[in-house]
Amino acid sequence: MYIDDMPMWALVGDYGAGHDDKDASKNSGDMYIWTHKDIDIGHNSNRIVDVNLTTGERQKLEEGKTISFTYSVKWKASEVNFGDRFDKYLDPTFFQHRIHWFSIFNSFMMVLFLVGLVSMILMRTLRKDYARYSRDDELDDMEKDLGDEYGWKQIHGDVFRSPPYGMLFSSLVGTGYQVALVALLVILFAILSEDLRMGRGSVLTTMIFVYAGTAPVAGFFGGSLYSRSGGEQWIKQVLLTACLLPVTIASVGFLHNFIAIMYHASRAVPFGTMLVLLAIWTFVILPLTLVGAVMGRGILGTPEIPCRVSPIPRPIPEKKWFMEPSVIIMLGGILPFGSIFIEMYFIFTSFWAYKIYFVYGFMLLVYIILASVTVCVTIVCTYFLLNAEDYRWQWTSFLAGASTGGYVYIYSIYYFFWKTKMFGIFQTTFYFGYMGLMAAVLGVMCGAIGWAGTSAFVHKIYRNVKID
Repeated sequence: MYIDDMPMWALVGDYGAGHDDKDASKNSGDMYIWTHKDIDIGHNSNRIVDVNLTTGERQKLEEGKTISFTYSVKWKASEVNFGDRFDKYLDPTFFQHRIHWFSIFNSFMMVLFLVGLVSMILMRTLRKDYARYSRDDELDDMEKDLGDEYGWKQIHGDVFRSPPYGMLFSSLVGTGYQVALVALLVILFAILSEDLRMGRGSVLTTMIFVYAGTAPVAGFFGGSLYSRSGGEQWIKQVLLTACLLPVTIASVGFLHNFIAIMYHASRAVPFGTMLVLLAIWTFVILPLTLVGAVMGRGILGTPEIPCRVSPIPRPIPEKKWFMEPSVIIMLGGILPFGSIFIEMYFIFTSFWAYKIYFVYGFMLLVYIILASVTVCVTIVCTYFLLNAEDYRWQWTSFLAGASTGGYVYIYSIYYFFWKTKMFGIFQTTFYFGYMGLMAAVLGVMCGAIGWAGTSAFVHKIYRNVKID
């Protein structure tokens, strides 16, 4: 329960014998419900600064029995300042204990290792590739035909070919850019504003308005990418970009709302709130996405590629199983997920337990680490793919980063069965629905970040090679 945005909690019921039933069996199977609530409210002048809830008078549940519920409220003066009233909920020993610091340090060392790996191995390898290709340029045509040509240079005529399902791809990338910016801004706002951290629903409200305000970002990057890919149905692409994430969230939300209404739960969203969200999408998100798309097509809509695209696609040679795009995609998300694994536990605990998450400085650091690891991993994966003369790097790099969300969802399944005590249709659908949305949004964000870094890498290496 909440009083003046301050949470309080206690047991609703009990199973088997309690502390008062000395003679009852612990495995009796009887169910009890606590029917009396004592609410203590502390006030400093005319402001509520402390709340507490305790239970009493447990009654056994029996069919046909009438049960009366009672409560009592006690007011008392308190010396707690209004600005410090949330301090008792904050648990530094939980959020900043040694495993948290160790996780941050471990992730930071992983970033240094990956950056060093990319810098050392790829640069040395690329230097050898450039030297080999320079020697090949000095050979005549007959010597080239007799030579053993292989590697990423051989697919220069196909590497910048437009990806299949270009409209969907550009919309996903544009949405990923927007989500990355929204996450960064909300974290920064939460660091700067204590009211945003502690106010009930403040983070969600801020996220909605920041998402609406950053709609031009999705339109700009999605529209420009679609234009560079040669897409012509740009109005459909704008609509897809504007609808992609809101429609997905609304679909899951309507399902949850239907279940909440069916169970007469307070989690049901009022119809007026739905109309407000629809109005925000219609009059804010959609027009701003259109404006961003028009700007993106005009500023970055012209293709600027180092190599011309050949009219006939080059056949992709056979390669070992671990170089297939599907395998690369599955392996690509392991290290990014490992860098945020511990932080996911704290976030899940604040979502589904009684902890209040307030260490947004840690979250900002983990956000930077996640972005760095994702870029490094997707660059390495893409280099191996191109070296195997497979030019399908665009979807592969995006999905390799996005697979991080898949690992988060797998972890949420473990957390549900081993860390929570949820059961029933209502709790199960709410949990897996919201965790599915969280994993999908995280996946789109990581996919866009990975693709952006990989795209810069691919343009860089082909710009430095002399192409006949």
